[in-house]
Amino acid sequence: MAGIAVGSVAPDFTLPGVQGTQRRDYTLSEFRGSKVMLAFYPGDFTPGCTKQLCGYRDDYEILAPEGVVVLGISPQDIESHEKFIAKKNFAFPLLSDVDAKVIEAYGIKAPVIGVRRSVFLLDAEGVVRWQTVKVVGMTWPKAKELADIMAGI
Repeated sequence: MAGIAVGSVAPDFTLPGVQGTQRRDYTLSEFRGSKVMLAFYPGDFTPGCTKQLCGYRDDYEILAPEGVVVLGISPQDIESHEKFIAKKNFAFPLLSDVDAKVIEAYGIKAPVIGVRRSVFLLDAEGVVRWQTVKVVGMTWPKAKELADIMAGI
């Protein structure tokens, strides 16, 4: 089975990331006390990923009310993420997993594209409460659906 068992603690990690124009390292455990959405996606500027992340951007107030953190994670480097953010104006950070260690830890590595399109919703203690891992395809949960699920966590 791909992904992490619901009910288990999400593997901690530290990855370089960027929000706006600010670069820094992001550690998952720093967000304890907040609900967290991890959105793993295959690539910056690709049609499906752009549409997915722009949907999250457009409904960000619904998706991430106070107490909810959204982190986008892909195998591209920080420079690619900076360009993607500059062009698309994402309010949430994009993290770089260029060596795929976090992708592997979450059980979502994929041939060719590097990572399966996946979303993990974590409670304030860092426990996985919901996940979706796509084998292939161009579908993903929409912001409203994720917000409704997150509200019940």
